[in-house]
Amino acid sequence: MLLSLFSKTAGAAAAFAAIVLAGMLISSPRGQAQDDGNDDESKIQRGLAIAPVPLNLVGRNRALVGLGSYIVNGQADCNGCHTMNPSTEFTATGNPYLLRSPQGPFMGKTQVNPKTYLGGGSDFGAFPGPGPFPHIVSRNLTPDKTGRPEGGHTFQEFLTIMRTGKDYDHLHPTCTGAPNGTCLPAPFNGELLQIMPWPNFRNLSEEDVRAIYEYLSAIPCIDTIVAGQPQLRNVCH
Repeated sequence: MLLSLFSKTAGAAAAFAAIVLAGMLISSPRGQAQDDGNDDESKIQRGLAIAPVPLNLVGRNRALVGLGSYIVNGQADCNGCHTMNPSTEFTATGNPYLLRSPQGPFMGKTQVNPKTYLGGGSDFGAFPGPGPFPHIVSRNLTPDKTGRPEGGHTFQEFLTIMRTGKDYDHLHPTCTGAPNGTCLPAPFNGELLQIMPWPNFRNLSEEDVRAIYEYLSAIPCIDTIVAGQPQLRNVCH
């Protein structure tokens, strides 16, 4: 009797759960799509609001620019590496790491320095360590005279960089002889970007990479001069 009652109860519960699950499966795609849509729009609006430089939206996809800004400025902190150096990353009164006034120069509002924003040039020092090894310098991500970002690369080239870490500039090939300050010792692969976290960025969706590219295309060009690295010169006009 108890076994029969348990079986009936379990059967009823299973049937109820099946009905609830079916309802969820029927209704969830629309609800999920609506949630995703709202979330994307929120990121787009937030991204446009936090962009630290004027954006050129003429002929560009506004939604992609906004999403790209959200990723670049709100999630990835690209400017933390792709600026001249930490001392110029923020304006004199907009550095949040400093004491607030009147004790210090920080005025309470973080302000990225537009003169160095994503212009590259940050020297990470000799790699892989002290010795006759090349210095790794962050690249300029701003558009050049072609209007394309990151050294004038096409989107497909940019996607390849983000997916595989390919270094189109060939700044530090793998040494074939003794290290001489311009090549990387084996087993480091000189064909790939070192230090840049492309193994993480490769997991981004192609849409996200497209959004980053669209955003970088919309920011002002900066011609950063890196001592000893004339090949990194970014010509704006």
